[in-house]
Amino acid sequence: MTWAAIVLGALGCYLLKLSGLAVPPRVLDHPVVSRVADLIPVALLAALVAVQVVATDDGSLALDARVLALGAAVVLLLLRTPFLLVVFGAALVAALARFL
Repeated sequence: MTWAAIVLGALGCYLLKLSGLAVPPRVLDHPVVSRVADLIPVALLAALVAVQVVATDDGSLALDARVLALGAAVVLLLLRTPFLLVVFGAALVAALARFL
């Protein structure tokens, strides 16, 4: 059953990719389509980060060290620090919050 789901998922992804190649270029060059295509990955990643930060295994919301780490990462990103500094800074804040 699991392998069937994996094969069906892979086939579905391949067909979706193939259908994207069949879209005429004039449709892709439309400003609204290009703007939406630019914003969808950002929205999906933001939703993924939000779910990973505040959700627990049982589906309830939790405010813990992950929220502080995300806040530190946002501040470091607003200060335009290098990406590695953002990652290590957020990890340091999470470690300190869990230590205290």
